[in-house]
Amino acid sequence: MLKNIPKVISPDLIKVLMEMGHGDEIIIADGNFPSEEYGRRTIRLDGVNVPEILEAVLKFFPLDKYTKHPVALMQLVPGDDVKTPIWDEYARIIKASDEVDKFNNGFESVERFAFYERTKKAYAVIATSEAALYANIILKKGVC
Repeated sequence: MLKNIPKVISPDLIKVLMEMGHGDEIIIADGNFPSEEYGRRTIRLDGVNVPEILEAVLKFFPLDKYTKHPVALMQLVPGDDVKTPIWDEYARIIKASDEVDKFNNGFESVERFAFYERTKKAYAVIATSEAALYANIILKKGVC
């Protein structure tokens, strides 16, 4: 056992986060996201929701300060009448983290199919059991 590592951070996830370099991206995906289809590496965290893992990861994951938007969300599909209160929760979590200064420009909004293409290039996908729709989020790693 190690101390001070949140219980939702699995050994596989800590390894992937350590392997990632500056500019690499990781997707935290909701339960509906096709993680296995688009992810080069998939880390399953069944039973965990996205806000829980986002908060845990931001305790030690630096966001990229050299990009305008180190955090991105999937855009709503035009005509899709879905409420996204989880995005407000993400903003609250980021603003409460040590990474708040890198979040001044807010979220980048990425069209659905562009999000899938970006996922193919991402270092890894964390597959969660999140039930909220449009709960997928991209984090770009920075330097310490």
